[in-house]
Amino acid sequence: MGEHDRTTFPQEILDEWSGLGLDLPALFSAGHLGERMDLRILYASPEEVTGTLPVEGNTQPYGLLHGGASAVLAETLGSVGAMLHGGPGKLAVGVDLNCTHHRGVRSGLITGTATPVHRGRSTATYETVITDEDGKRVCSARLTCLLREMPQDA
Repeated sequence: MGEHDRTTFPQEILDEWSGLGLDLPALFSAGHLGERMDLRILYASPEEVTGTLPVEGNTQPYGLLHGGASAVLAETLGSVGAMLHGGPGKLAVGVDLNCTHHRGVRSGLITGTATPVHRGRSTATYETVITDEDGKRVCSARLTCLLREMPQDA
């Protein structure tokens, strides 16, 4: 999946998921949507997931970053965190996403950092703070995922 192979994972995550024949950067990405939006996941662990998204190509008609682009970044980062928390036997399914947009951005790169608010056996909630290149908060988001058992045929 292009540049997604540059995602850094802690060694304990690599050890836990090794031997399963999975491409972790591809599994923990936004898939084809992320490719089209040029979303990059830089670091991924159950405690923190960080990623970037360019403003260019992800704007609405007024030339500002599209709110849906921030939502895609937040849902991707939170989902990755929830999947890593759940481990190889669990599948994370988003059930609630809330985004508050604080300021408009016209250019550059936004960075999102997702951290856990709650990590349980059946649900995980992550807060994502999205900032612009000057470190100003662009969006605050919260994602709750249901953690389900991985299907046998997956």
